[in-house]
Amino acid sequence: MQTNPKKIFLTGAYGQVGWELNRALLPYGVVRACDKDTLDLLDESAVRQAVRDFRPDVIINAAAYTAVDKAESDRDLCLGINARAPEILAEEAGILGAWMIHYSTDYVYNGRNERPWTEDDAPDPANYYGESKLAGDMAVAGNAPRHLIFRASWVYASRGANFLLTMLRLFAEKKELRIVNDQTGAPTWARYIAQATVTALKAALDKNDAALSGVYNLVASGAVTWYDFARGIRQYAGGFDDVRLIPVTSAEYPTPAARPKWSVLSTEKIRRAFGVHAPPWQDAMRLCIDEVTERGCPR
Repeated sequence: MQTNPKKIFLTGAYGQVGWELNRALLPYGVVRACDKDTLDLLDESAVRQAVRDFRPDVIINAAAYTAVDKAESDRDLCLGINARAPEILAEEAGILGAWMIHYSTDYVYNGRNERPWTEDDAPDPANYYGESKLAGDMAVAGNAPRHLIFRASWVYASRGANFLLTMLRLFAEKKELRIVNDQTGAPTWARYIAQATVTALKAALDKNDAALSGVYNLVASGAVTWYDFARGIRQYAGGFDDVRLIPVTSAEYPTPAARPKWSVLSTEKIRRAFGVHAPPWQDAMRLCIDEVTERGCPR
C-alpha cells in the first residue's frame, strides 16, 4: 500500500473505531474521512455521488447506529444506518471493484451457547439492533464481491461513550454501583480493531483474492462479565477502592432491548487468514486507561 497508495473512503470517521482507523490508515493511503456532519448516510444520492466522485479502492464503513435500547422504538433510523447505508456502499463497491470493510457485532447471536461463537454459527439476534446489523452484514456480503466483515464486541476507547469511560466517571461520583454479572464477552479496544483492520486490509489488497471475503470475528481474547470488567478497570485505574461494586443479574437491571448472555467469539479464523493475534482484554484495557490518564480525562 505504501508504494502504491490506495484511495480509502471512510464513514463514521469520528466514532470510536473510525477515529482510530483514520489515524491508522493515513500512512497507507489517501483517506477521505466522512462523518455525519459531512455525509448524510440516509441520503442515498449523496452517498452514491460522494463515492463516485472519489472512486476509492477501498470503502470502510465504520458508521453505525449503536443506541441498542433506543433502537427498539427508533427502528427506521436504526435500519437506515445499519442496513440500508451499508447496502448502498456495498453496491458502489461492487461497481468499482473495490474492497469493502464493514463492522458487525456479537449481537447477531442469541447469546445461548457454551463455547465461543464461530463465523459458521447461525445468527439469531436477540434484539432489533442485532437484527439491523445482521441485515447490514447480509447486504454487504450480497453486493460487494470483495468484502471483509468484522464482528466486534464490547467496544471501548479513550474517547466517545463507552463502558470503560462511564465506569471511570462513575467511580469518581458514586460510592456504590450495581453491575450486571451474568453477561459474558470480550471487551475490545477500538485501537486494536483499527490495527487489525489495517493488517487484514493490506493482505487482502496484496493478494487481491476475493476468496478472502467473508465474516471474521475481531475481538480481544479472554472472557469476562461486565461486573468483572468493572472490577478490572477499578483495580488498574487505582484510587477507587472505596467504591463498592455490587453484582446483579440482567433481570435485576431490565432494559428495553434484551442482551445476549454469552458473547464470546472465536478468533481462530482471522488468525489463520491474516495472522492477527487477539491480545488479552486486560492488556488492551490497561493501555487504554493509561491513555485516558495521560490526557487527564475523565479523572
